[in-house]
Amino acid sequence: MGFVVIVPARMTSTRLKEKPLADICGKPMVVRTAERALGCGADAVYVACDDEAIVKACESHGIQAILTDPACPTGTDRLAEAAVKLGLADDTIVVNVQGDEPLISTEVVGAVARELASHRDCAIATAAHPIADAEHFFNPNVVKVELDAAGRALTFSRAPLPWPRDAFRSDKTALPAGLPAYHHIGLYAYRAGFLKAFPTLEPAPIERFESLEQLRALWHGYRISVMVLNENLPSGVDTAEDLERVRAVYARSCD
Repeated sequence: MGFVVIVPARMTSTRLKEKPLADICGKPMVVRTAERALGCGADAVYVACDDEAIVKACESHGIQAILTDPACPTGTDRLAEAAVKLGLADDTIVVNVQGDEPLISTEVVGAVARELASHRDCAIATAAHPIADAEHFFNPNVVKVELDAAGRALTFSRAPLPWPRDAFRSDKTALPAGLPAYHHIGLYAYRAGFLKAFPTLEPAPIERFESLEQLRALWHGYRISVMVLNENLPSGVDTAEDLERVRAVYARSCD
């Protein structure tokens, strides 16, 4: 099974200025992320970005980069444009690794690609892990996914799902044993044919309210296979504090 990795990156960030170019042990963060992805067994790794400065930074470190439209409304739209520019065949598996994930698990990147390859009825594969406590269950920033018998996504929501009606009548401070509550992890593998179709799909009403673009795929009838992990992946970089945490990790083994 072959697959490619595309790393979407955009220069603008509300919380961390020029985030893709933030230095991590002598290299820009987007380069560190792409180098990490190179170790997952992909046939190729590309950065899809919105700024020439990112292209130059990548190329100076031997990373292939594609300049895409700065007006792309979502990261998936940016992947779609890159897939077209690369001339990828419709059945090519494309793994999306966000540009601010320099600690991404290379094992899981390869695993999500294999998950999609083994589910021919699905256009997308992603990952999740069990939710163990009520705090995360009620947190709207923790996206939940419900699964069918074949491990495909039924829906995604910021709401606490599934709702244990009887257990919560008496106690909402703890989750009942066996509750199939899963935290969705934003790592995706796509078939290139779906990516090319995505920009033409009408946004779903539920997507607009939940601010979850994966709901658009479900709303239009595409299936999503979900790989359940034992635990969450390392956090990405959203803030200056996150950046310092990642720098400390790299400082222990900097090349």
